[in-house]
Amino acid sequence: MKHVLKKTFTFEGKEFTEIDLDIEALTGDDLIKASKEARILGDVAPVQELSMTYLAVVAAKAAKVPVDMINALPAKEFSKVKIVVQNFLLE
Repeated sequence: MKHVLKKTFTFEGKEFTEIDLDIEALTGDDLIKASKEARILGDVAPVQELSMTYLAVVAAKAAKVPVDMINALPAKEFSKVKIVVQNFLLE
C-alpha cells in the first residue's frame, strides 16, 4: 500500500512524496525482529501493537527504510503511517 505524503519529505538528502508500505509481504520473523529492535530502542510497552516504537519499526521494515526515517516524518504523517500498520496488525 502506498501512503502519499501531504508534502514532499526529505531524509538524508533524498526526497519522498510517498512511502510504499508492503505490509502484506512481512513474515512472522520480520515481526519478531521488529520486536527485538523496538526493545533495543527502549520500548517497554506491554502490548507492542499499541507501541509507537514497535509500529515505527514495523513500518520501516515494510517500507524497507531505516526506522529513523519513519521517526523523522512530520507528526501527522507519522501518525497516519502508524495507524495503517496498527490496523493491519490488529485486523
